[in-house]
Amino acid sequence: MTTKLSRMYGMDIFTDGGKFLGNAQDFIVDAESGEISRVLLEQLPPSKEDARKVLREKSILYKNVKSVEDVIVVTKGIGRE
Repeated sequence: MTTKLSRMYGMDIFTDGGKFLGNAQDFIVDAESGEISRVLLEQLPPSKEDARKVLREKSILYKNVKSVEDVIVVTKGIGRE
């Protein structure tokens, strides 16, 4: 699946069961591989403690993204491995 990252900003995110999770607000990209590792439902805050909370409670592993078309469809919800 190849999609421009800029196109994904603000997209609605749904589970494959139809539950709305939020909007794609930011992304974490692996600098070595150039691949997205997480989709964030909030901007990553500057403090480490707040950033950990967002990663745990407001992000989705990109490996759980099933499709990216008009919306982003994921197989697992927020913070799940």
